[in-house]
Amino acid sequence: MDKQSKLLRLYSDYLTAELRLSAATIDAYVHEARLFLSYCEQERLEFESATVGNLIEYLIHRQLQGISQKTTAKAVSALRAFFTFAHRERMIPDNPSVHLELPRSSRRIPEVYTLDQVEAILRAIDTATPAGIRDRFLFELIYSCGLRVSEAVSLTLDRIYAKEAILRVVGKGSKERLVPMGEQALLWMRRYLEEGRPALLKDKKERALFINRSGKRLSRKGMWKRFKETLALAGVEGKIHGLRHSFATHLLQGGADLRAVQTLLGHADIGTTQIYTHVDESQLHRQHRRYHPRG
Repeated sequence: MDKQSKLLRLYSDYLTAELRLSAATIDAYVHEARLFLSYCEQERLEFESATVGNLIEYLIHRQLQGISQKTTAKAVSALRAFFTFAHRERMIPDNPSVHLELPRSSRRIPEVYTLDQVEAILRAIDTATPAGIRDRFLFELIYSCGLRVSEAVSLTLDRIYAKEAILRVVGKGSKERLVPMGEQALLWMRRYLEEGRPALLKDKKERALFINRSGKRLSRKGMWKRFKETLALAGVEGKIHGLRHSFATHLLQGGADLRAVQTLLGHADIGTTQIYTHVDESQLHRQHRRYHPRG
């Protein structure tokens, strides 16, 4: 194993064990570190002697290649983590990345389904088949509990507390939270566990809650494909993550406390949750323009 590969392996272990980042984030951070080390080789620069000026030049180099502001922000975060790791391991005397600032970016208002659209999506599912029962429960659960797709994929049977109507969800950074299930989610959960799942499972053994026709864990790709097919049947456009956005927005519209919604979504920062208050504002503007004589 060459020097760079060994360094990146150690960095990956640090991200996993110390920062407890998700697998997708670890892959992105290691990829960014690899790009930076390749840039250093190209510029005949030892990364151990890199200055904040070198880091800025690298980021400018990446921007000239056409990366977006959002990707630039991710690159800054990745570089901060990489140099923090290197400084901690005493590979470098100082950490130049502490002087990097994240580029300011305006958050996009998330796409949200109306209540009628959610109902249309759920009604479009053919619940006469085991896979249909699974999909009905799956999409109901994502909407009524505000789950990320990755959280739904990772659910196992032992994380369901039917008697208490609670899910134990493992979110970003392996952080756990308890989320209550509504009556509809409970209803479809019982039907799925009694009818749909046994028919899909057949004689196999699988801990995952949601399984495919082969009796194995349903993948994110599988969920996206099923949801896309359901949207086409419902005549609605959007993405599966829109169900989570709709969960948060509909709660706030109903008068829920922002802190409570933050807890249910598993957001570490309430600023992330506040984006849903802007959805309400945008809807108010649309209503004003539509109905007010001076709109």
